[in-house]
Order: sequence, then C-alpha cells, then structure tokens
Amino acid sequence: MKLYVVAGSPNSRKVLAVAHHAGVNVEIEYLDFFEGDLGNEAYKALNPNAMVPTLVDGDLKLWESNAINQYLAEVSENDTLFPRDIAQRADIVRWQFWELAHFNQAFGTLAFETIAKPNFMNTQGNEAIISWAGDQLSRFASVLNEHMQGRSYVVGDSITLADYSMIHVEYFKEMVPFDWTHFQQLNDYFDRMRQSPHWVATAPQNPGSIGRIPEH
Repeated sequence: MKLYVVAGSPNSRKVLAVAHHAGVNVEIEYLDFFEGDLGNEAYKALNPNAMVPTLVDGDLKLWESNAINQYLAEVSENDTLFPRDIAQRADIVRWQFWELAHFNQAFGTLAFETIAKPNFMNTQGNEAIISWAGDQLSRFASVLNEHMQGRSYVVGDSITLADYSMIHVEYFKEMVPFDWTHFQQLNDYFDRMRQSPHWVATAPQNPGSIGRIPEH
C-alpha cells in the first residue's frame, strides 16, 4: 500500500494522521509541489486531478482524502475511528461532508488566498474571494462552535474520522485574517486536537518545508 502526499498539505495531513492512528503499514511517497511533481504524467495517471493525497493498494487507485480515510479505517479494522454502528457512522460521514462543503471550504479558501498565494505562489489573493470566505467561515464556525458545547469530539466520546477531517487546516488557524475570539468552544476543540500525538506526527518540520520533500 502506497500513499502519495505533499508535506504540510492539509488533506495529506488528514490521511497521514489516520494511517498513524490506525497503525496501517503504508509506504509514504512525498511529492515536491514546487518541482511540479503533481503535474507529472505518471502521477496524473494515478490521480487525474493532479492533487494529493492518492492511495494505491494493488489495483485500487483511490483519491479524495475522506474516501481514503474511510478505506484505511476499514482495512485496519479500527472500530473507534469509524464505528460499525450505522447511526454513528452516518453521523461521522455527515460531518465529513459538512466540513468539506462548508467549514473547511471557507477556511481553506481563506488560507489559500491569504497565505498560500503571497507566500508560496508569488501572487496576491483575490480580495472579493477573501471577503466571501471570511463571511462563510464566520457563519459555519458558529455552527461548529455551538455543536461543540459540552463535547470533546465531533461524534461520540473519542477521536473519529470526523475529527481528523474537521481540523485538517489547523496549521493555518492563527495565520488567517479571521477573529476566532468569539468561538470559544471551537477554539478549545482545536487546542484539544492539537494534543493528539497522531496529528502532531504529521506536522511540517517548519513553514519552509511545506510543499518540499522532507529531509531525513
């Protein structure tokens, strides 16, 4: 089983954390974003989107981080990350869809426009998109903040796939131009997840290592 990732990529970190947590034996292949590795024809044959992560397991070539995480949880037979109970499983999937379509769509867009573009792509962010993303993030951060009232984790009493999905842009939380002070329950939740050794293990060595192949 081989997993293609980019160091510091939020979606790559999401999958690496689940593989680490579930104890799945995966060969990690780092790609260099700045050298154009994602656009190589050999890689695009695995993932036509030219994005990361991609999992290859025998004849299976699987992309989309949430799908990869569900697969990893299944093959690991880890019943805590993706419980067998059908209602709890549906709840986890619901939050995975929600973070992708709403919360992290706004959070990730804001990070891309205000951090990735000026720091890694030598261009400025689009002010109209930044304004839209900030408004959307405020709207959906309120939903998550309310949901986390009296909870430690998004679903159930322990970390699940929903949590690794929810916090995958965490590294950029304090860097984006957004006022988090009104979302105490959300902030406490992110701080709690930052203590997970499986999440910590996926962090880039330093900001300069993001997108590069790690040195060993």
